[in-house]
Amino acid sequence: MKISQIDKFFVSIEIVPPLRGHSIDQIYKVLDKILPFDPAFISVTKHPPEIEYYEIDGHILKLPKTKRPGTIGLVAAIKMKYNVNVVPHITCAGNSKFELEETLIDLDFLEIDNIFVVRGDKSKNVVKKDWQYDYAYQLVEQISNMNAGKYLYQNAKKTNFCIGVAGYPEKHFESPNILEDIKCLKKKIDSGAKFVITQMFFDENKYISFVKKLREQNINVPVIPGLKPITKFKSALKLPGKFYIDIPEKLLKQLSEAKTEKEEFLVGVKYMLRMIENLVDFGIPGIHFFTMSKTDAIVEILRNIQGC
Repeated sequence: MKISQIDKFFVSIEIVPPLRGHSIDQIYKVLDKILPFDPAFISVTKHPPEIEYYEIDGHILKLPKTKRPGTIGLVAAIKMKYNVNVVPHITCAGNSKFELEETLIDLDFLEIDNIFVVRGDKSKNVVKKDWQYDYAYQLVEQISNMNAGKYLYQNAKKTNFCIGVAGYPEKHFESPNILEDIKCLKKKIDSGAKFVITQMFFDENKYISFVKKLREQNINVPVIPGLKPITKFKSALKLPGKFYIDIPEKLLKQLSEAKTEKEEFLVGVKYMLRMIENLVDFGIPGIHFFTMSKTDAIVEILRNIQGC
């Protein structure tokens, strides 16, 4: 089912592929805990290859290596094992437009309905390909063209992908301000994107303000809040540096005052439940949880929101 057409409140989750050489069983363990709550879809992240150096036979070789390969294989495995709606991430980074077309053909063969498009990391270690897109809207355009039967080389069978893109309630860290960031998002929507999943945030008012600004710019697609409960004080200190987000002082104070790990856990769960209650009152289409392979807090939250 296309995500843009879901007409009732839903929950969904995001998982990351296992590290290179690790078992898919760890993913199944995560899903076995979440699937009883009937998520509308499961998204699978994609990681571009990065340059690493190896000494082989006395020579230093610069080789591309993906730390978490297997996104498409994982999508197929989950779809076959659980018969659920799976949404692969596709990145501009590390892929030429020709490689992307081949990936999209594979996904069409797998009867994948939804795709989540991201630019990907632009760090100096990420492999840069010839014919690689610099912006996510360019990949959205390519997929939209394939939906119209326009491939890179020829006109051919129409695909039928529903395209999702990322939104940033606190703006993307590279944007000078939130309005310029919204202009970039509008370009992705105008190119054919049909839904938005946001970066994580911990102040629901930032999401509400963000959505109101989008509506003012005539961006009317579903905007799904991306959430991740914080259940450790140490995590609250680390996340801003990695994801360029703010942690409200209230949450930070409550976590710092917790005496035990159990108290930290309960603080994080209660804080997220209060946020969700306010978001539901605002009228969100659903909730997307970033699991990062940790499910205890999400399971506890889902038990509490079954009636939403």
